[in-house]
Amino acid sequence: MIRLTAVAVASLVLTGCASFSQDGGFDSVDKLTKDRIGQSPSYQRSADQADSAATRVAELLKQPLTADAAVEVALLNNKELQASYADLGIAEADLVRAGRLANPSFTFGRLSGNGVVEIDRAVVFNVLGLLTMPLAKQVEQRRFEQAQLQAAYESVGTAAEARKAFFEAVAAQQLVGYFAQVKAAADASNDLAKRMVLAGNFSKLAQMREQSFYSDAVTNLAKAQHQAVAAREALVRALGLSGSQLDVKLPDRLPDLPTAPAEPKDAEQTAMDKRLDVLMAKRSTEATAKSLGLSKATRFVNVLHVGYQNKSATGEALSQGYEIELELPLFDFGSARVARAESTYMQAVNRTAAVAIKARSEVRESYSAYRTSYDVAKHFRDEVVPLRKRISEENLLRYNGMLASVFDLLSDSKDQVTGVVGAVEALRDFWVAETNLQTAVTGRSPSGGSGVGAAKATESSQSGGH
Repeated sequence: MIRLTAVAVASLVLTGCASFSQDGGFDSVDKLTKDRIGQSPSYQRSADQADSAATRVAELLKQPLTADAAVEVALLNNKELQASYADLGIAEADLVRAGRLANPSFTFGRLSGNGVVEIDRAVVFNVLGLLTMPLAKQVEQRRFEQAQLQAAYESVGTAAEARKAFFEAVAAQQLVGYFAQVKAAADASNDLAKRMVLAGNFSKLAQMREQSFYSDAVTNLAKAQHQAVAAREALVRALGLSGSQLDVKLPDRLPDLPTAPAEPKDAEQTAMDKRLDVLMAKRSTEATAKSLGLSKATRFVNVLHVGYQNKSATGEALSQGYEIELELPLFDFGSARVARAESTYMQAVNRTAAVAIKARSEVRESYSAYRTSYDVAKHFRDEVVPLRKRISEENLLRYNGMLASVFDLLSDSKDQVTGVVGAVEALRDFWVAETNLQTAVTGRSPSGGSGVGAAKATESSQSGGH
């Protein structure tokens, strides 16, 4: 009984040491995310927190949206992001469970016959679980840290998606206005051509050319309107909007091009130090190594239970003692388990190297796209659009001097709007490329992905390591 009491007390002490944290591990997620995007995520674990987030979203949506406001709304309102945060709670629950001794088992048996009744009672504790608890806790601690990195990874990805969707939606809305101007000019030109044909002052071939351009303008406007709807709906999904929130206001135009492009220093090394997918791959390899150590520790002794039991029979004194349940390694000496863990470890090492190579490549590619889009947008701003404007002014002077026809003016207005459309698209491409570059350097792959591929090695090794 004394030994049984000692084991029970030890179990209670160990159970008391393993408890849930106040923040559920989210403070680390907040710091990881804020260091990369400058804004904090929001994990709503209560009705009050959800109400507070809804109030803030409503305030942000009262004004025309900005890129930063779109990111904040997404972090507060995206339900898929909130659902992904639940994995953090699951990982912490596993960590707490790893720090607690498994519940003892109680067995009771009763035999009777010939007027004799025998009763067996036993309480059995998992001693091996107690011995391997420190190592198991280390494994679960690393899985918990992995879950924190994954939560930050999802937050950064949601923010990047929101920013890009914002720029796409604003540009698409802006282009609808310009294509509408093209249609108006084509409409006026087509109507004038029809009247001049009736008056005998215009050839039928020239009139059909104007009509053909008008048909193209109608088609292009319809496509632009649909693209604006599609881009707006993509923004709605990224921000998690619904109901009355759908009436979100967008600015009339994209932000201006920066004065000079950014010149990130040591971008590749920064990616190695800060990219969340790289950090997750490294932690996955470390966790797999710890799991390999656990596999070796339990190689020969896989199941070990110790317990107290007593036995009583009718008319006889109470018998007391203990029992040990031990799995004998007669057929499986654990070599397969160790070999599996070692292979999984090498798999994790190579996955980490692959993630690092991909990250460096994506940084270089993203910077090339950023500089190219900046140069193209700057060329449109400084060369193409001003040139179109000067041509338009010259044509107007020629028209006033009766050296050009009204069709020349209409044709010039169509060309000028086409140049503006190119400028808007180039500016949109720049802001999208800028978002991709920032994401590639400090956060994750711009192409997306769940970020859980590297963690599969950890899960596989742990499932076979105990």
